[in-house]
Amino acid sequence: MNPAGWRRVLASPGAAIGIAVLVLVVGGAALSPWVSPYDWNATGVCRRLAPLSAAHPFGCDLFGRDLLSRVLNGGRYSLAMGLSTVAISLVFGGLFGVAVGYAGGRVDAAGARAMDIMLGFPPIILAILLVAVLGVGLLNAALAVGIAGIPRFARVARGATLALAGREFVEAARAMGARGGRVVLRHLLPNLAPTLIVMATLDLGNAVLFTATLSFLGLGAQPPTPEWGAMLNAGREYIRYAPWTILFPGGALFATVMAVNLVGDRLTQVLDPRQAGRR
Repeated sequence: MNPAGWRRVLASPGAAIGIAVLVLVVGGAALSPWVSPYDWNATGVCRRLAPLSAAHPFGCDLFGRDLLSRVLNGGRYSLAMGLSTVAISLVFGGLFGVAVGYAGGRVDAAGARAMDIMLGFPPIILAILLVAVLGVGLLNAALAVGIAGIPRFARVARGATLALAGREFVEAARAMGARGGRVVLRHLLPNLAPTLIVMATLDLGNAVLFTATLSFLGLGAQPPTPEWGAMLNAGREYIRYAPWTILFPGGALFATVMAVNLVGDRLTQVLDPRQAGRR
């Protein structure tokens, strides 16, 4: 996107706030090994379930671990899982949707029915089923959420491909002898990129939330990994006595998802010509 496009994005107060929050979250996660006041897994650095204090601004958990250090380092796991799941959905879903849409005929019909079957399952339920097959773990949870998101990207890519397949530039490429693969890579995908990028941005919030949900259910990150969903699961038993054990990891998760959604919504308005009136 050109500088003028970024200026239109930043013109929205919501998007500007979202970007600022994302800079803080991503920066804190990236620099966590250096800015964390304590080792994220060091026990006994404070009293068990100690409340907020100057030495421990986020309090401590059941094992006397500093929650600020764990929340900062947990962003590395939550964000990495979210980005990896979106990458899986974007690459495989986008390529599948473009391929079946461009092929047309029975291939397109079969691909569309396969996508409809997968879309019949709520994404989180499908992810849980996949984790049951793949096994519990951080990587398997990310893979499961990524696979569960493939039909959404595939459906959007297929619909956009069907709309572009009959355009003049595609017909001209065919008339010049371009094969199907070249048409897809050189002509269709570049025109689909803005749509898929905006969708990936919007889907990132759901990906972070879904992977945290699996960790909260005990199907994703396992102790002592400081992933936000796993931290919520560990602190839920002490919500009445030490609410800070879920307040700060939950707040980090909420802020990240809201920021991603604010930025993604603004990108949709800027990049989608059909919403030019809302810019």
